[in-house]
Amino acid sequence: MTQEEKTIQQLTTRARTAFAKMCLAPHAARIGALTHAATLIENASDSLLTANKDDVALAIKNGVSDAFLDRLTLTPERILAMAESLRDIAALPDPIGVEMARWGRPNGLDIARVSTPLGVLGVIFESRPNVAADAAGLAIKSANSVILRGGRDSLKTVVMLGGLMRAGLEKSGLPVDAVQVIDNPDRALVGAMLRAQGGIDVIVPRGGRALVARVQNDAKVPVFAHLEGICHIYIHAEADADKAAAIAVNAKMRRTGVCGAAETLLIDRALLDGMWGRIADALTQAGCQIRGDAEAVAAAPQINITAAKNDDFGREFLDSIIAVKIVADMDEAIAHIRNYGSAHTEAIITENQNIAEQFIREVDSAIVMVNASTQFADGGEFGLGAELGIATGRIHARGPVGAEQLTCFKYIVRGSGQTRS
Repeated sequence: MTQEEKTIQQLTTRARTAFAKMCLAPHAARIGALTHAATLIENASDSLLTANKDDVALAIKNGVSDAFLDRLTLTPERILAMAESLRDIAALPDPIGVEMARWGRPNGLDIARVSTPLGVLGVIFESRPNVAADAAGLAIKSANSVILRGGRDSLKTVVMLGGLMRAGLEKSGLPVDAVQVIDNPDRALVGAMLRAQGGIDVIVPRGGRALVARVQNDAKVPVFAHLEGICHIYIHAEADADKAAAIAVNAKMRRTGVCGAAETLLIDRALLDGMWGRIADALTQAGCQIRGDAEAVAAAPQINITAAKNDDFGREFLDSIIAVKIVADMDEAIAHIRNYGSAHTEAIITENQNIAEQFIREVDSAIVMVNASTQFADGGEFGLGAELGIATGRIHARGPVGAEQLTCFKYIVRGSGQTRS
């Protein structure tokens, strides 16, 4: 056993001991831990900003991208948002002990399926400090334990946030080891986490393609993940021009570094002579660089549009860049999404309800939207309080992974002396 494996084994042993206690923890105590942690985070705002300033300085020295830097940077407003997110999680119904189904059998057996905690979560992420608070908060709410491994660029901030979450647990009389933070940036520890069968029950990666691909390729334990957020917006021939322009700009430019940012715009050919120019102008005025196919470029000569290359489609820019393709109709738009999408989030803009319903039926992504910005692809916006990510797989969880998705279930069978022949 390597030293890294020994370190992870020590963490998972403590996590499993804490998990056994969390399984029995009253909902009121879990709520208390979350509300205490929220207050502690608010009160530690200045210290968090100082720690984050050091992390940001190191990240700049390491030459990270602007999108990475935006995700890493804390502001007073973002710290308040983390605290409010914890309070939102606290206010949700208890996801544990929920009777999901119940039925009787002819032999008199009474059978119920009841939700239970999932176990020990391993969350591996890169730059976003809020992941530490969200992951710990969701784990506490769902009576799980979590081991957090942030990136080297966010280390000081994440360690401090982890300490504040542990302090919230302590104030509520819950085991502090339900939240643990790996404070060593050695990447070998990630490999040890991925091999921790029997210690970690599920791995949740949050980060770029390289991180998620490594986790999916190397993990010996189950994974909740998405590789990329290649999100499309299809503007149908019967779209409202005001909605189309506003949604396109918001979906791309509100925050370009989030996984719900739109990366490709599909425009119905019927809109080339009118609405397309207006949308292109709105995007350009917002500071977005457009990479369009030949038809998109020719139809808006007044706009500075770069000719798109083949690899601009199916690409997660995480920047103020959007790819644009002109399509004949919805069938071609859906075919493009199937070929180039990542099964994350797709949106249609249309006033035709029948067309909208057809799009919903035929697009098989984790999230499908009608007349709304893809930036709403977020657990908090879904009313889940927060999320651990948008799962694009088909096993166990799909879409925003909130407290409810961090549960399993067991069957409870009640009899009155039955024996089987």
